[in-house]
Amino acid sequence: MNKPSLTRKARTHLIDHILGRKMEVAGIAAPVPSECPTRYSSIPDAFTRFDRFPGYEKMLVPKAASERLGLANPFFRSHDGVAGATTLIDGREFINFSNYSYLGLAGHPAVNRAAKEAIDRYGTSASASRLVAGERPIQRKLEEALASLYEVDDCIVFVSGHATNVSTIGCLFGPKDLVIHDSLIHNSVLQGIQLSGATRRSFPHNDMAALEQILAEIRAQFERVLIVTEGLYSMDGDIPDLPALVRIKQRHRAFLMVDEAHSLGVLGETGKGVREHFGIQGKEVDIWMGTLSKTLAGCGGYIAGERALVEHLKYAAPGFVYSVGMAPSLAAASLEALRILQREPERVARLRERGQQFLELMQSLGVNSGLAQGYAVIPAIIGSSLKAARLSNQFFDAGINVQPIIHPAVEEKAARLRFFLSAMHTDQHIRYTCEVMKKLMDLH
Repeated sequence: MNKPSLTRKARTHLIDHILGRKMEVAGIAAPVPSECPTRYSSIPDAFTRFDRFPGYEKMLVPKAASERLGLANPFFRSHDGVAGATTLIDGREFINFSNYSYLGLAGHPAVNRAAKEAIDRYGTSASASRLVAGERPIQRKLEEALASLYEVDDCIVFVSGHATNVSTIGCLFGPKDLVIHDSLIHNSVLQGIQLSGATRRSFPHNDMAALEQILAEIRAQFERVLIVTEGLYSMDGDIPDLPALVRIKQRHRAFLMVDEAHSLGVLGETGKGVREHFGIQGKEVDIWMGTLSKTLAGCGGYIAGERALVEHLKYAAPGFVYSVGMAPSLAAASLEALRILQREPERVARLRERGQQFLELMQSLGVNSGLAQGYAVIPAIIGSSLKAARLSNQFFDAGINVQPIIHPAVEEKAARLRFFLSAMHTDQHIRYTCEVMKKLMDLH
């Protein structure tokens, strides 16, 4: 199904209708401009109202279309307990493909115990910035363990994964620099580049030849150059050619940053990520970035690399200097999850088996899985936002929780369902899900 096209006039009429109806239901009168100085009379009323923000108006159009088609909102459903391979929603158990607990460590008894012990010792909050108010030993233990994992000098943890990219890129690079990134890079990288004021260029997804050509043409125009890639792409489930990226960054005297948000615990024989997958030494990549909210069962992000990099960020990155330190309980949880990852590599092997099984079964049904390689993230590309939302609701009715990814998060023609696999998914979970997919495909 193609996305319905509306003229600007029709879209404005629809938005006015929706907003008017909402106000009537709420018993609120339409806003009336208040008296103001004459010099402001030329400012449109829309510039003083949140309900007239362009982004909000744009959001209302597909929402209204969904309501007219009787589609339930598949987002923001409330889970009653730990969301893992299964979850409880409104008292009903669902097979769950909408969380990042790749190794099943969120809610693991040892991880919970470590967090509880940290609360008993340190309380629920660090209560201030680590720079000005000191830190807790558990925060440094986590950083040291991550630095050891990557075989680099040091590491710094931030309270938000998204803010880690924003603050790091924004801090390290400036108007005289170039940041060049894969076309499918995460929003947090784009926000970081915007903050930095650096020139931004993108290269087609995983196209090393295009990256090389761009650098050959313009690298000499800039002081510092940063290349940014992801270890595992969270929308498509494929990986970059890391050895090629290392060679390119060396030839063009650039820095290389790898976002391992979705690859730590997933790639490599023992889950050490994309560098283990390719046999790359930790110091061959300049900036290792990752998150603590996925495999490591906590919340936040980290940067690992050489000592000068980490020390610079500790004293200058706004997202670290001006933010409260990571809660000790979260640091303890992620540290324990990291220890389990290292002593139980069979979880990584089981995740790999489940991912390959799911991908093969989906492909055997004729599902368009795009670029997926069977590493924990597998899309089913539908090609229509409304159809993706409808399929998500039909899966939900069948006891399966899988979220749609719709425009503008992806192009309309790339709207999809996105399945996150876990080491805790069973053969029965996967086969039943594929049976439901087959039935739904037959209906359409």
